[in-house]
Amino acid sequence: MKHLPLDPQIFITNRQRFVERMKPNSIAIFVSNDEVPTNGDALFHFRQNSDLYWLSGIMQEDSMVVLFPDNPDPKFREVLVLVRPNELKEKWDGKRLRREEATAISGIQSIVWLDTLDAMLQTWVHLADNIYLDTNENDRKASLLRTRDYRFVDDMRSRYPLHNYERAARLMKDLRAIKTPMEIEVVKKAIEITGNTFDRLLRFIKPGVMEYEIEAEILHSFLSQRASGQAYGSIIASGDRARTLHYVSNNQECKDGELILMDFGADYGGYAADLTRTVPVNGKFTKRQAEVYNACLHLHNYAKSILKPGISILDYTDQVGEEATTQFVKIGLLSEGDVKNEDRDSRAYRKYLYHGISHHLGIDVHDLGTRTEPIQAGMLFTIEPGIYIEEEGMGIRIENNFWITENGNIDLFTGIPITVEEIEAKMK
Repeated sequence: MKHLPLDPQIFITNRQRFVERMKPNSIAIFVSNDEVPTNGDALFHFRQNSDLYWLSGIMQEDSMVVLFPDNPDPKFREVLVLVRPNELKEKWDGKRLRREEATAISGIQSIVWLDTLDAMLQTWVHLADNIYLDTNENDRKASLLRTRDYRFVDDMRSRYPLHNYERAARLMKDLRAIKTPMEIEVVKKAIEITGNTFDRLLRFIKPGVMEYEIEAEILHSFLSQRASGQAYGSIIASGDRARTLHYVSNNQECKDGELILMDFGADYGGYAADLTRTVPVNGKFTKRQAEVYNACLHLHNYAKSILKPGISILDYTDQVGEEATTQFVKIGLLSEGDVKNEDRDSRAYRKYLYHGISHHLGIDVHDLGTRTEPIQAGMLFTIEPGIYIEEEGMGIRIENNFWITENGNIDLFTGIPITVEEIEAKMK
């Protein structure tokens, strides 16, 4: 890992929170992600299963977490399973965790090697009435690949068909949505790194620079500040390309007079930051660019004023949509007739703002959390309204990250340039 060691109490607390939600006499088993091949004998960079990481802080492949709070043997009420260090494999791939190192990261005292697990697991399962197994229940999951978590479910049901099975993902969706203060401290570090990087970019961007050169500056800045890397693929979209929400080519020249939309965030300690800013390539907004930018900033600030406990994402989005309608009339994108004659199932403002305003943030950049139930204190959200105008070849989006409190929210990107005046002053 590149980051400094995290406080293992983060993961100790997370496990306690999960165990408190388990039914009596239950065992929960979490498995790591697959190592996924690219071509030939090469592998994609390994990324840990997010739920397993949330419980343990362990990034290593072939890992498992077993939680059995009612195990008659206290030694095995929480167990971390690791692949046994192998001298030959370490010569090729590097060092694997030793027992004491894994305990220092996770706070789990009982470490079991994977090649000795089967006999112990069988004993534990026979003592339990319920088995919690974990799968990917993200609403936006798109892959049909049968990953390790699903294969493990198949194997367990085949071996132990008479047990009662429970969905760990149902609990994880609720638990991971509410961030502890310790988790927020890690997110703040990712945000600090991202903010420093944006400051660097404001002094770097000028007409003629290539989008990929900006992307290179981002990665250089992240790694030099001990980030693990990018929390997601950076979007560096100048000119009309900014209307493509997940633009990833990043291969065009940034030209004088254009705006450039940059959506990027650091991964630090397994947690993501997510920042978007739109700035003028030459350091000076035109009158029209400033007008549209300020309308977008108004929507950002309006969303910030209503994102608080008790509101649902659906109601929140509807209210921001009403405000967007008002703003789009003001800046000439919509007429009063457009609004009067709109289809309520396909609002007129959606021509220029065609994505959601906020999403949960955490270990995953699109983190687990409700989209229908009321927002609760402790949740972590983005706020990212955008305005995309095909006729003018312009796309603007503004995004910060907000921790929900009992009375409102805290902007974790406070102090990062966001107004027209602040951006122009930094780019001079």
